[in-house]
Amino acid sequence: MTFFNDQQTNLSRRTLLKGLGACATLPLLAGLFPKSALAKAVSTALEQFPTLVPAQKGILTGAHWGAFEAIVSEGRMVRVQPVADDPAPNDLIDMAPFQVHAKNRIKYPMVRKSWLEHGPGARPELRGADEWVRVSWEKAIDLVAGEIQRVQSDFGPQAIHAGSYGWKSVGMFHNSRTLLHRLMNLSGGFTGYAGDYSTGAAQVIMSHVMGSIEVYEQQTAWPNVVEHAELVVLWGVNAQVTLKNSWNMPDHEGQAGFKALKEKGTRVISIDPVYNETAKLVGAEWIAPNAYTDVAMMLGVAHTLYSEKKHDQAFLDRYTVGFDTFLAYLLGKEDGQPKSAEWASSVCGVDAKVIRQLALDMAAKRTMIMAGWGMQRQHHGEQPNWMLVTLAAMLGQIGLPGGGYGFSYHYSSGGSPTAKGGILAGISAGNAPKNSPAPIPVARIADCLANPGKTIDFNGRKVTYPDIKLVYVAGGNPFHHHQDTNNLVKAWRKPQTVIVHEPYWTATAKHADIVLPVTTSYERNDLEMGGDYSQRYVFPMHQCVPPQFEARNDFDIFSAIAAKLGVQEQYTEGKDEMLWLKQMYDGMAAQARGARVALPPFNMFWESNNYIRFPIPEANRQWIRHADFRENPLLNPLGTPSGKIEIFSNTVAGMGYADCAGHPKWYEPKEWVKSEVAARYPLSLNTSHPTQRLHSQLDNTPLRDKFAIADREAILIHPDDAKARGIQDGDLVRAFNERGQILVGALISADIRPGVVRVCEGAWYDPAKPGEAGSICKNGNVNCLTFDEGSSSLAQGNCGHMAQLQIEKYIGPVLANTAHEVPANG
Repeated sequence: MTFFNDQQTNLSRRTLLKGLGACATLPLLAGLFPKSALAKAVSTALEQFPTLVPAQKGILTGAHWGAFEAIVSEGRMVRVQPVADDPAPNDLIDMAPFQVHAKNRIKYPMVRKSWLEHGPGARPELRGADEWVRVSWEKAIDLVAGEIQRVQSDFGPQAIHAGSYGWKSVGMFHNSRTLLHRLMNLSGGFTGYAGDYSTGAAQVIMSHVMGSIEVYEQQTAWPNVVEHAELVVLWGVNAQVTLKNSWNMPDHEGQAGFKALKEKGTRVISIDPVYNETAKLVGAEWIAPNAYTDVAMMLGVAHTLYSEKKHDQAFLDRYTVGFDTFLAYLLGKEDGQPKSAEWASSVCGVDAKVIRQLALDMAAKRTMIMAGWGMQRQHHGEQPNWMLVTLAAMLGQIGLPGGGYGFSYHYSSGGSPTAKGGILAGISAGNAPKNSPAPIPVARIADCLANPGKTIDFNGRKVTYPDIKLVYVAGGNPFHHHQDTNNLVKAWRKPQTVIVHEPYWTATAKHADIVLPVTTSYERNDLEMGGDYSQRYVFPMHQCVPPQFEARNDFDIFSAIAAKLGVQEQYTEGKDEMLWLKQMYDGMAAQARGARVALPPFNMFWESNNYIRFPIPEANRQWIRHADFRENPLLNPLGTPSGKIEIFSNTVAGMGYADCAGHPKWYEPKEWVKSEVAARYPLSLNTSHPTQRLHSQLDNTPLRDKFAIADREAILIHPDDAKARGIQDGDLVRAFNERGQILVGALISADIRPGVVRVCEGAWYDPAKPGEAGSICKNGNVNCLTFDEGSSSLAQGNCGHMAQLQIEKYIGPVLANTAHEVPANG
């Protein structure tokens, strides 16, 4: 599966026709020969399709953390093994059996007691603390359909929030969020969301600066980077953790790329408050700035480039607009403060000599700047990406082999060369009804629930919050991914009804009114692409075990609700699960034929327990992002108003936002080491991705044994900070600020900058007093400490990667961790 060794799978016209001819005889053989003969015929026919890769032992399926084969015995999944050509399988796949047979599965449809007895809006303060009542599926479907009809009739579609953001399970058909939207569009419409939590600030600002969102775009191909890059700068990147998972199924080529950099001996510099796993893997030099000060450090680098005449003025003149306006700010003509290396040092805490040398090294070498997303999940999070692109433009290497910048080398193997074949299209959400409500910025959901009628700025327009009466969540976990959990607890009391589809008793499920038990992806059939950027694989996801207890898949649930609402025929289009999968496969196979890649008919493919591996054209291994723009910016303009890189944006400037000017600049964040609040809460918080989870997924598995300390989420503390507070390795620690408090286990290491602590996101919320805002979280959910404000008036992205806090050794009563337990009567 690595890009360094690829088997050519292009077919000649003769071989293509031979394979298709073999397939054409199968219906005839089926009627003439016994099953054993048919199996032999199928096997012979499959040999004509070199794109097919067979499973070795088990049933093919997969997850966000990898494709694998499930080993099933007596109706139970007992273990798994990775597919044969995964270059970097990880132990997250081993948790699949524990996902299926988890102790905290939701077994039956459940309704919160107060809601069931007294109706919508009853005792919302008991969400998270009330008892549960088991009901039949028939009753549950009636309740859900009735609520949709009631709210649509009494309040209109704007009163239903069915955005349902989150990392739903893989599978192009059983996409819970799309299936929910499909139902809501057919039944009158709903309030949705704009943006996402991962890249909320970056994707908005990049659309103005580069004319595309950049963060999810294909990167310069890894083989090209490995061959040509002389210096790689990792700015806030820990790819060894984040590349374990993908939105689709991962091809793990990004990990092969970083390994190749190490083997070649390419110089790597890691800029991060933490000396992380990726930096250690590649032997990177470590520069550790103060938390949240990346823009100031970049400005110091930019000032050095200009003052030392190391910037590429010719590139700036031809490919950018607005550099002169930015330069006036950089040199201090706007505010009297030149953004020199010395000034940057006073902000970011990195020695001015180091900043200047970094600038000179980047200018002297073919440099690839790989940036992460954490620094844009901050107050004024639009600025780091804008400033980083400006820095790359000053270097003048954008569009050159191995040079420029990339925002997704750490995500889903950006840079994995793109294959030639077909792409699966999943089920559609359909068309929104006319006059459907405008979406709200995704990270403003709690603000919306709590403040109906409030108007906010958002990317040049005004958004007025609707009065939400019904929240419907399928495939998401807002009690994990939303900031300021205690504020969310209070806002969550405002809707009259909350409906949740979920396999497990997560905090979101516990805070619902109606909970419907859904299957895991291993209890249903589906198809999925492998390689988000390479699009190289098509994996069958065979049902491995029967649905557990009374769980149903989302399609069947929504189909039953659609029947009650009188739209079942439109919802299903008369097709069941397998007919939908056949339609998806046939569409993909037709694309593959157009690319001269032959595939067998769907039934043969499905029964074969094979997956598809498409060929990679050699030219795609050397693809360079923005090379066409660099070659001819007139014929290949960017999607900006000017067609060029907009270091100064008239569009953004014209919005007149005080917190987002027309060019990148340093704004002091709401909370940082030099803010007023730091006098009480002196430590800066880093909320990186966990090493043994995907966000909150898998927190309820034995992987906890690898990362939990004192049975809680770990907090990484520098020895100096621990010593000053009398904290030793393994101690139970209380981390707190004015928004909340959590229990965490101390992990003391010099791998983090003094004054910074790290608590990974994703621990399930577990309040000591359920339903009570401000109660200490016993499991260490870090969002109890983060603040819920928009990044700026432009993007309204989340600020989940920052907060000031204090820590102390916990000396209170022993509090059992109940995050993964089933609630009363659940």
